Amino acid sequence: MTRRLLAPLALGAASVLALAGCAGASPSAGSTASADGKVTVVASTDVYGSIAEAVGGDFVDVTSIITSPTQDPHEYEASAQDQLTLKNAGLVIENGAGYDSFMEGLIQASGTAAPVLTAVEYNHDYPGAESHDDASPAPSESADDHAHDEGDGHDHIEGFNEHVWYDPHTVEDLTAAIASKLGELAPDHVADFNANAEAFTQQIAGLEDSLDQIKAKDAGQKIFVTEPVPVYLTTAAGLDNATPNEFSESVEEGQDVPPATLLESLQLLDSGQIKVMIVNPQTGGAEVTKVQDEAKAKNIPVIEFTETLPEGQTYISWMQSNITALSDALAA
Repeated sequence: MTRRLLAPLALGAASVLALAGCAGASPSAGSTASADGKVTVVASTDVYGSIAEAVGGDFVDVTSIITSPTQDPHEYEASAQDQLTLKNAGLVIENGAGYDSFMEGLIQASGTAAPVLTAVEYNHDYPGAESHDDASPAPSESADDHAHDEGDGHDHIEGFNEHVWYDPHTVEDLTAAIASKLGELAPDHVADFNANAEAFTQQIAGLEDSLDQIKAKDAGQKIFVTEPVPVYLTTAAGLDNATPNEFSESVEEGQDVPPATLLESLQLLDSGQIKVMIVNPQTGGAEVTKVQDEAKAKNIPVIEFTETLPEGQTYISWMQSNITALSDALAA
């Protein structure tokens, strides 16, 4: 479930004209490499940008469209500069499933010929996804093949949690796909990309070991999440998400939580069953504040999981800090 989009992609005629002027003046317009010969990678958020940097190393030049925790990918309004950035991409990485829907508009409007990797397609719960356990990445598609009609699977999918970067298995498979595609784009550096991907995958395995440690100690503990951002991670830790579905769905959609659901949530917090509450600080509302205050009043630890990288963090350091915060809260 994804929250209601409040600001669709809007590039006015003046912006398009300005973009055309910029494109004509840029020596790298339409290029798949930066001035120093690196593969130009464009990611929808700095989460995927960080993964691309880890795999590409010294041979990629990565630009992330969204880099601030104050920017909500669900509601991001793309600019003419973003369109130019996509036009010059050698490889594009998006989340998909309606999470960063602004990318669909940018990909089509920019006319980029770059291949597009869509992270949700590497999640085993994604409708139609095939298993990638054989380490053979799913084929990526070019931008020419990437135009989708509304409702074809890249818009909101009922019941599917699109926050797949919190799922270690998805990130492992996406990492292999990035290495494979970069190897096609820069064949002289195939060995470098594969080595970087292997090292990164080993770091993901370290995250999974940390999650297994939580699972061994706290499996079955009930948690309350204000929206489903961290659920892949908490499920991997063996925790039970006891949040009423309508509460987290309403928050994610940017809608008011129904009074009956709010009452049910407050009663759940009062019951003593909930061990930890996890809040996404990038979304909120009166109901989130109310349950958060109630949790604190009941001495239930409240921790924050964001959708984008905190300043100064890499993907691995960020996920490890999240896991550590979760472990510490469960032990409190």
